[in-house]
Amino acid sequence: MILTKFAHACVVLATDTASLVIDPGTFTPEAATLLESVDAVLITHDHFDHADEEALKAALTARPELRVFAPRTLAERLSGGSVHTVSDGESFAVGDIDVRVFAGRHAVIHPDIPQIDNVGYLVGGTVFHPGDAYLVPEVPVEVLLLPTSGPWTKLGDAVSYVRAVAPTLVVQIHELMLSELGQRSTANFIGAEGLTDVPFLILPPGESLDLADGDARRGR
Repeated sequence: MILTKFAHACVVLATDTASLVIDPGTFTPEAATLLESVDAVLITHDHFDHADEEALKAALTARPELRVFAPRTLAERLSGGSVHTVSDGESFAVGDIDVRVFAGRHAVIHPDIPQIDNVGYLVGGTVFHPGDAYLVPEVPVEVLLLPTSGPWTKLGDAVSYVRAVAPTLVVQIHELMLSELGQRSTANFIGAEGLTDVPFLILPPGESLDLADGDARRGR
């Protein structure tokens, strides 16, 4: 399986026969283009930087076969036979790619801002996308997609989160509020040279990682 990073929280996971995109939001310039070719869309929660709602509606109109998996609030607004509301513990397949759902709540931003539903997806038994939460799936994870910036993130909590999940590799996502220096500083703080023993990979938008490549999985 190949993981390709796009801007902010968006990634594409693909095999030779199937592909899916997670969180194509408005901060991802290629969101609409990605929706033209993937087999399925996975949305972690109902925030614009994770779900470009207008692009999703256009894609569903143009491609009725496109499958979209999302929490209830967004799924109800999208509607359609190919839109599915996800629930905790659910499993499904996109071609030869298995997906498991882990439901929780969006991390607290401020007590005055209500928390919303947030789900994490374990894809191919390998890659875990937690959305906007330090959501621990309590199952083995090889590659953890770790949010590194946002009004709810905190370096100390991120360290504890990586330790709790204990992945083989951390790949940065949700990075747009950090400068290049901030991203490197975060990697040094959290990664194997810092407070965890887990390699931390900054994968630039548009670049891919072969998850069958042992060197890549070690963060080469």
